[in-house]
Amino acid sequence: MRRILSPCLSRMIPGNPGYAQGTDSANTAGHVLVRVSELPQQDWQKSVVFPDWKGYTDDTLAMNSMLSFRFSHGQGVIWLQVDEAVEAFTLYINGQKYDTTGVHGGTYAAGMTETAVDGVNTVQVSNIMPLGLNAAVRVCIPYPVVLDADRGTEGIRPEALRLISDLIVSDVEHGFPGAQLAIVRNGRLVWNEAWGYALRYAPDGKQLQEVQPAGRDTVYDLASVTKMFAANYAVQKLVTDGALNLDTPLAELLGDGFAEDTLPFTYQNAETGADHETQKAWKRELTVRDILRHQAGFPASPHYNNPDFDMALQGIGRPGSNQCYARTREDTLKAIFRTPLLYAPGTKTVYSDVDYMLLCFVIEAVTGQRLDRYMEETFYAPMGLERIGFLPLENGFAPGDCAATELNGNTRDLHVDFEGIRTYTLQGEVHDERAWYCMQGVSGHAGLFSNAADLARLASVMLTGGYGSHRFFSRNVMDMFTAPKAVEAGQWGLGWWREGDDQRAWYFGTQSAPDTVGHQGWTGTLCMVDPSRELVVAYLTNMIHSRVTDPEQLNKFDGSRFTASTLGFVPQILSIGMETDEDVSAQLLDLAADMAAESLRLIPAGTDAAHPLVRNAQSKIEVLKAWARDAGDAEKLRLADRLQEALPQE
Repeated sequence: MRRILSPCLSRMIPGNPGYAQGTDSANTAGHVLVRVSELPQQDWQKSVVFPDWKGYTDDTLAMNSMLSFRFSHGQGVIWLQVDEAVEAFTLYINGQKYDTTGVHGGTYAAGMTETAVDGVNTVQVSNIMPLGLNAAVRVCIPYPVVLDADRGTEGIRPEALRLISDLIVSDVEHGFPGAQLAIVRNGRLVWNEAWGYALRYAPDGKQLQEVQPAGRDTVYDLASVTKMFAANYAVQKLVTDGALNLDTPLAELLGDGFAEDTLPFTYQNAETGADHETQKAWKRELTVRDILRHQAGFPASPHYNNPDFDMALQGIGRPGSNQCYARTREDTLKAIFRTPLLYAPGTKTVYSDVDYMLLCFVIEAVTGQRLDRYMEETFYAPMGLERIGFLPLENGFAPGDCAATELNGNTRDLHVDFEGIRTYTLQGEVHDERAWYCMQGVSGHAGLFSNAADLARLASVMLTGGYGSHRFFSRNVMDMFTAPKAVEAGQWGLGWWREGDDQRAWYFGTQSAPDTVGHQGWTGTLCMVDPSRELVVAYLTNMIHSRVTDPEQLNKFDGSRFTASTLGFVPQILSIGMETDEDVSAQLLDLAADMAAESLRLIPAGTDAAHPLVRNAQSKIEVLKAWARDAGDAEKLRLADRLQEALPQE
């Protein structure tokens, strides 16, 4: 996860000085072509030869002179190889004509810092002389990268960002642990901020005397966000490269034992009474596509890590009753082999961690590498990402570099126990039980750590399929994975969560486009990509670094009661006023008033004043007061006072 780059390697990594534009990068400004010694050896977003780049003369007559590609403003170089026989040609990038006078045989760089636009760009090569040349001008186009902002916030209203920050700051003041937010818009990192603490609370829930503040470099346990930016990315790359077919049966990839070793028990809550032979037949037919759809038939979260978990009951049974108990990666694969299906494949959708544990093993079978090593060598290192990866404590990070999660290991404040359970505050170890106890910290469903900025850069690959000099996914593969998996399931792609018809608004906001994709993580993390707005949001929290609020609800932590934990409030607010020049402070003040009033409705009757839901409401009221004072709005101040009076009193 952390590395020192050699001078040669650093030139190949986007964002480092000298990257891609080579030694002539300083001379490629303006609408001129600069001769260079050779074409870089790298991947290309587009690499075509004019004239007739499609390979034939088409009856539109115009299409073969123009080529479109996706890019971002203020960056990039187009490379051209011009045949010795070429006497003249004209070049346009986004309608801007470049000076090709005297450009003959050789390799040239055309800088795009003044001509590139956000989204679709077009290069035109025309009037190649003499007529009749077959391979006159080769055009090579790299991928954009994520650069620091150079012109404000790229259409995102500063007052919207201020409200987001004020809400998080206020929640932290009232007990929320910590958070990070990185926003990429139009190829620029326009926002990168951190709040609160990497480590705040002792195991008894009291604030430590020596807390550890969270910074922009703090890495967070991404939980299920791992599914997209490890397992899905790996599968999409393998499919792009032709190394994996989604319709290949899992038994062909993992061995006959995947089906033949299935145990002959029936789940007590199963919707089908399938016999043992039917179960094995179902598993023989399961494909990679089935598990990406979460329609393979596996239960949601069998506790392979707990020896007392009864698989048939899907709950705690007698001591040692777990028919699929596993504490090593090898035994975990065997346990999945033994696991019967809960329902007939394809008949319903059950979001299951088992699906992505299986994907991890599939990726490792195809690549011959453990998932963490494959992702590091294929994605993270080539992109120059230094604060993302698995097993941070084994890869140069100290506990203090990582945001802490649960206070008492996996015990939910000592209410849960099983053999070997961790009881100490988790910091730098993946929280997820199956990822830690069964997969040794490296799995397709959980285990990835990152800071928000590196995660946002990685997610930006979903806008174009590549990054700088590296191609990862073809456009067809990205379209296949992000399309609705079925007409009636617009909120699901292949692995990806989709906005669809406002079906993920709680995470992505109501203003995101239907093709917005992303994922949420149980520890309090979110990453979303909205291609229509060239927008990437990575919002990370450690909300479960807090006490369990109610022993009757062991998965509800104090931190999860705050607005800062809801994740979707970030894209909802930052979308307000986007691409307008109007000050939206009044609109945001009205929204802050709504949020304060609504927060009281979340508080059950008879709730104690110290309850985190009350503290959350107090936080919203204080934000409302501050914004009302700034606006000089006496009516909103009176509303805040009335809401304050309605809160439970000590």
